[in-house]
Amino acid sequence: MATAFIFPGQGSQAVGMGKALAEAFPVARAVFDEVDAALSQKLSALMWEGPGEELTLTANAQPALMAVSLAAIRVLEAEAGLSLRTDAAFVAGHSLGEYSALAAAGTVSISDAARLLRIRGDAMQKAVPAGEGAMAALLGVELDQARAIAADAAQSQVCQVANDNGGGQVVLSGAKAAVERAIALAGERGLRRAMLLPVSAPFHCALMQPAAEAMQAALAEVAMQAPAVPVMANVGAAPLSDPAAIRASLVAQVTGTVRWRECVEAMAAAGVTQFYEVGSGKVLAGLVKRIAAGSAAASIGTPDDIAAYKAQKG
Repeated sequence: MATAFIFPGQGSQAVGMGKALAEAFPVARAVFDEVDAALSQKLSALMWEGPGEELTLTANAQPALMAVSLAAIRVLEAEAGLSLRTDAAFVAGHSLGEYSALAAAGTVSISDAARLLRIRGDAMQKAVPAGEGAMAALLGVELDQARAIAADAAQSQVCQVANDNGGGQVVLSGAKAAVERAIALAGERGLRRAMLLPVSAPFHCALMQPAAEAMQAALAEVAMQAPAVPVMANVGAAPLSDPAAIRASLVAQVTGTVRWRECVEAMAAAGVTQFYEVGSGKVLAGLVKRIAAGSAAASIGTPDDIAAYKAQKG
């Protein structure tokens, strides 16, 4: 039974995430300390005490979510004998979760992942002035239909598919007026639901080009090793192991579509039947069950989840 370990993206953050892991396992606490040191910020205190509005800021949420995922991986390694090299066929992550996947697989250090995500979060925030961009979720839609709505709504502005999440959920991103036109069109075309998302910038579209350039410069400075197992990359929906290809993919990801549905389908087609979402929340596990019928999906983010994994593994 082939297994994949997958890592959540922005939106899965919550005040208190990771605290129980840190209290129960010294190896988890060490991860949070390492991230705090790398960022010269007590990010762990913000994660565990809030306020939520500050944690949700892109520059905080991105390294914070990575920290929880890596803390959980380190606990799995220490307590349950996990070795991604022997126990996983793939790792993958949704948007910023791709950095978590790469850190888990040993391509980048936890400290470098934290610093890269801080740069990424800051650059994405600064790429578009506040209020000029927007994102919207379309529910009950196929990818081709979402692309058509985006194209018709653009009217010489940017409006693109940002995330193909699966289960009939597609997210659009671009200029605020264009995204609002897309929501109106979605209603006219009978979609189940279309709504603006509470995000601070229009991620994964052409408006993020300044952030892509910032990440290209930052990634060029970071040492990378081949991952312990292939990383199913967001933009290509194909496995990567070569550090140069991984760097290029991470740059393209800033302005490109997160092809999550296709990533899950590709892993399932390669024989994966068990998916573990590692970190905060249960969003990806829910999507997997809707994309890959018959696959098992579980979330691992608390001491109880660790215990359940150990029991399952015997």
